[in-house]
Amino acid sequence: MAYSTNTERRKILVVGAGLAGLSAAQLLQQSGYEVLVLEARERLGGRIWTSQRWADAPLDLGATWIHGAQGNPLSVIARSISAAMLQTRYDRSVTYGPTALVMSSKQEDHLDSLADAFARALHKAQKRDVDQSVRAVADAWSISARLSRQDQNLLRFILLGRYETEYAGDASALSAHWYDDARAFPGEDALFVKGFGVLAEYLARDLRIERNQVVRNVNWNNRGVQVQTDRGEFSADAAIVTLPLGVLKAGVVHFSPALPAAKSRAIQALGMGVLNKCYLRFEKAFWPDDVDWLEHVPPAGLGWTQWVSFVRVAGLPVLLGFNAGQQGRDMEALSDAAIVASAMQTLRSIYGAQIPEPLDAQITRWGSDPFALGAYSFNALGAQPAMRDDLAAPVGGRVFFAGEATMRRDFSSAHGAFLSGQRAANQVTQAYSR
Repeated sequence: MAYSTNTERRKILVVGAGLAGLSAAQLLQQSGYEVLVLEARERLGGRIWTSQRWADAPLDLGATWIHGAQGNPLSVIARSISAAMLQTRYDRSVTYGPTALVMSSKQEDHLDSLADAFARALHKAQKRDVDQSVRAVADAWSISARLSRQDQNLLRFILLGRYETEYAGDASALSAHWYDDARAFPGEDALFVKGFGVLAEYLARDLRIERNQVVRNVNWNNRGVQVQTDRGEFSADAAIVTLPLGVLKAGVVHFSPALPAAKSRAIQALGMGVLNKCYLRFEKAFWPDDVDWLEHVPPAGLGWTQWVSFVRVAGLPVLLGFNAGQQGRDMEALSDAAIVASAMQTLRSIYGAQIPEPLDAQITRWGSDPFALGAYSFNALGAQPAMRDDLAAPVGGRVFFAGEATMRRDFSSAHGAFLSGQRAANQVTQAYSR
């Protein structure tokens, strides 16, 4: 299917109908370009995915929160479309120790002081010339600080909950120098009552979108760009590629001419992380109804350490458990029933063997999703922040790039994806205004 370029109006292809692609397409269309979006999936949104399986509870299987609601561009859009929001609060939390009892104030203070001491060790590591993984720093610090066996277990819990779940990368892969190089907006984290999908739907309005178009080749020369999918060919003056880093790393899309060496190095060096979710719905809550976050320090340092409750904020007897990094990847090989059984084993260790089975569950496997191959990017050992600029750089004045992984200071976030699309659209406009 040819996408003609014989008219005076510039024609732009956008590969991917995630937040980055929709953001770019919307801005370009408003600027007078003729835009066509090619999306591999039947649904829109990419890693924005709101499940409607439970009619009274839209659930986000991908991005869930606007992180830092103050000054965040997504908050501005949410207000403009009057999207109802809810706020979860980190100060509404409870932590269960290895014995499944709620930690005392003294125990929590000890846990916090241990986390602070490790954070200082990481800060010192960031000043060293040679980079290390976060796990390597943790191992060395554990020895030098002569941690007891109990504190070593607490340190494993800290690594799982405050580093791997936050950054989606295994601690052995996270760069100690650069793991936390993203900026953060102030304010509480907010989620959409009707799910993040309302944002994707808003950005997709009035756009021409071809679904079920799996891109295989992106070819360009000084006359334009041709994108080949498994269903046809599309031509335009330029293209914006918003493929997730995981897909770029897999090499399943062929670029001709080949991508510049610096861009290829960035693709290989940057990390694509995994953060999977398991939503469990019960008839009624058997856990505290006045908290949003439930944490558990497992006896062996492994397992389900973080949960979110939707009782207080949404009145729903739903728990959301996370698995990240290598643990998240490994769990993808299990059946849904085995994953639920693993989650329930942890919950029963806390609340007792008598708690009921869930009525239903919804589970993600982002690492094996062929159109994502991961949840979001992280700064891996061996990568440099400047590599994200290389990943974002246009090629030949014809092919432009967007996506959260292309953002040096806003990677791993939905707002980063949105801003990257705006940047790429402006690059196209600047290129043709010259």
